[in-house]
Amino acid sequence: MHAYRSQTCAELNSANVGETVRLSGWVHRVRDHGGVLFIDLRDHYGMTQVLCDPDSPVFSDMEKVRAEWCIRIDGNVKARDPELVNAKIPTGEIEVYVRDVEVLGDAAELPLMVFGDQEYPEETRLRYRYLDLRREKMQNNMMLRSDVVSSIRKRMWDQKFREYQTPIITASSPEGARDFLVPSRLHPGKFYALPQAPQQFKQLLMVSGFDKYFQIAPCFRDEDPRADRSPTDFYQLDLEMSFVEQQDIFDTIEPVLIGVFEEFGGGRKVDQTWEQISYRDAALWYGSDKPDLRNPIKMQIVSDHFAGSGFAIFAKILEQEGTQIRAIPAPGGGSRKFCDRMNAFAQKEGLPGMGYIFWRDQGDGMEAAGPLAKNIGPERTEAIREQLGLGVGDAAFFLGGKPKSFEAVAGRARNHIGEELGLTDKDRFAFAWIVDFPIYEKDEETGKIDFEHNPFSMPQGGMDALNGDPLDVLGYQYDLACNGYELVSGAIRNHKPEIMFKAFEIAGYPKEEVEKRFGGMVNAFQYGAPPHGGCAAGIDRIVMLLADEQNIREVILFPMNQRAEDLMMSAPSEPMADQLMELGLRVIPQD
Repeated sequence: MHAYRSQTCAELNSANVGETVRLSGWVHRVRDHGGVLFIDLRDHYGMTQVLCDPDSPVFSDMEKVRAEWCIRIDGNVKARDPELVNAKIPTGEIEVYVRDVEVLGDAAELPLMVFGDQEYPEETRLRYRYLDLRREKMQNNMMLRSDVVSSIRKRMWDQKFREYQTPIITASSPEGARDFLVPSRLHPGKFYALPQAPQQFKQLLMVSGFDKYFQIAPCFRDEDPRADRSPTDFYQLDLEMSFVEQQDIFDTIEPVLIGVFEEFGGGRKVDQTWEQISYRDAALWYGSDKPDLRNPIKMQIVSDHFAGSGFAIFAKILEQEGTQIRAIPAPGGGSRKFCDRMNAFAQKEGLPGMGYIFWRDQGDGMEAAGPLAKNIGPERTEAIREQLGLGVGDAAFFLGGKPKSFEAVAGRARNHIGEELGLTDKDRFAFAWIVDFPIYEKDEETGKIDFEHNPFSMPQGGMDALNGDPLDVLGYQYDLACNGYELVSGAIRNHKPEIMFKAFEIAGYPKEEVEKRFGGMVNAFQYGAPPHGGCAAGIDRIVMLLADEQNIREVILFPMNQRAEDLMMSAPSEPMADQLMELGLRVIPQD
């Protein structure tokens, strides 16, 4: 017999009754029923109930066993009494009577229990992640992640892509976040960087004549943490293609993601047709460039109804250049109680409140209620209702100012209304491409033009577009939104050096600076660069959505905490003096 097991803890059933078996695993739970010990023995594959009574030669040893000890048992398979069969597990028809036991690894007092669904502080869970990962939910999440990656790889190979590995130690390259720098021992005073993404390398692969590239790529960014973003590293499905337009990229990645979400989505609906929404329309309608389209609410501009009206706050706002009033329709929200709840929400967001109108039945007709309705009068109120397509029992909420100052809050309010009123379809994965991103933005204080989005995107209209107003220049850049998260980001690349130099010049970067920072790629583009484009899909976020988790750390094996610390491995740590000396570095204490 094998030294540790003849079967796993998920394999035994009624066909094995009478056999002598050997199992190894962890003690999940111990129950003492009047001198008879029942132990749920767990391994990666499942659970088997084993029992021991005073007639067993190892009863005294089994009495010492505690939760999460790792043990090996030998015993005889017995059928459970019919009334004791556990139909919830594959081994529920049998139990194993213990004849011998070996403690493979005992356990100290546990800082967190694996059995049960107790909640523990995140600090405890991350410090003892190896125990946290023994829990059933975490095991399932990590197996799901592995299966998703495997499925993605197969689907990419089926589309004639090949996987290539790009360098981990490279040059610093701005991708919108801070680099992790790596000091060079052989070149004192110089630094490598961990790649924020394989961006330049995958473009160089296209110049090298590789037509279709993909990689499950590790990326490293020194970012502020959020619930849906790791502060240090993450993985993405990275792909690039030559001789393609924007729609070719969409047609390539859509079936991959649809297939993955259908395969692992637990039966939830998966959108088959993906809408394409301009960046500006997404900001207007949803207050976000990653809208949750499970919520049907679309915001609208209603400035005309408040210009010169009796509602002085909005009327004065509209006298300023570049301002708007936007309405958030709330079908079914037509009660003062709900409007008060939304005002409380607005106050938590740092606003004094939100203007609102709601429509109620007065027996002989419909009445518009709320302070706004009183101030602007029945004609304007009725015009707003007709524009928004609302009726009795509905409401609308209003925010005003320069759009960039309130769009994010309006977007959160839209999401909150959808949740509160049950409008958001929880049983659906809703996808939309966000397209036509502006390449440039102007700093309102300094008037300086800088890149708003990816500087490597091909401008729509090429060089001609760069000769006009920079703020009108759109890029062949796109994001994929799903249920309120950005899942994919990509672009058709700017592969022409003269257009690239001009694009950077507009943002204040001279040709010499571009050549210094991106010399490898710029030089390569002088030797017959093909038109190319691609995208990257966040593996962690995909799995987070499929696992129905709210925090990305629930689908990462060994994540950092909110302060970018690995509590388990005590990272980051102070370097030793000889390490610093070898690298020619000195740490300057911070006051």
